[in-house]
Amino acid sequence: MLHQISVMGISEDLKQRTFNSETSKSVVNIIFTGNWMMQQMHELLKPFGLTPQQYNVLRILRGQQNNPMTVLAITERMLDKMSNASRLVDKLLEKNLVLRRECPHDRRAVDILILPAGLTLLSEIDQVQKAWEMNFQGISHEKMSQLNDLLDEFRNVFTNN
Repeated sequence: MLHQISVMGISEDLKQRTFNSETSKSVVNIIFTGNWMMQQMHELLKPFGLTPQQYNVLRILRGQQNNPMTVLAITERMLDKMSNASRLVDKLLEKNLVLRRECPHDRRAVDILILPAGLTLLSEIDQVQKAWEMNFQGISHEKMSQLNDLLDEFRNVFTNN
């Protein structure tokens, strides 16, 4: 069962009245919210027998529109850069959701393709995720856009230093 979105603030969620600064509070809030979102994804994907990392690989492959990718290229696009993409691909192979084949241009490399069963599974998950995202319908498009801009700005601080 997916958890309802908390209407409390981070101070109430963590039972912490004060933070060293608004920046410290923001960092804690982002980490807490990120972990909360990952738990939500685990719950959403559990009935489909996938982990969030496996789901991420399938989505990356679907975005290639039948063009193969190497494991290295998949790794570069993953949300969780610490994931072992080779192991994830092996798990997806066992589930008959992807195909691994020798790369015709480089015999040392292998290409990974999503199979029709993988695309079908993603379509099923899309419907469940779309229903789950309805929980956020009370947040305006403008606020969602602002949130995306703020998160991008937050990360870009480190790439510009």
